[in-house]
Amino acid sequence: MDALATFFGQTQIAAGLLIGMGALGTAIGFGLLGGKFLEGAARQPEMVPMLQVKMFIVAGLLDAFTAIATAIAILLLYANPLVSAVKGG
Repeated sequence: MDALATFFGQTQIAAGLLIGMGALGTAIGFGLLGGKFLEGAARQPEMVPMLQVKMFIVAGLLDAFTAIATAIAILLLYANPLVSAVKGG
């Protein structure tokens, strides 16, 4: 029973790290993305529509990374496939 409690505790820590680091990485990515978009728009204003489309594509990919990390964290918390191995059966 002690091994199972340790397993669930470590799983909760892993889920917290997945969600937290995913959010932190996305926040840093959005900051860099927005800054580079503004620099590009200031240098070549006629390229703004093309740059804006590319910025939104990359923003969607950044959001997808966070959504995938959150989905994996929820899977680990509520439907962990390794529980049966820890229980010994």
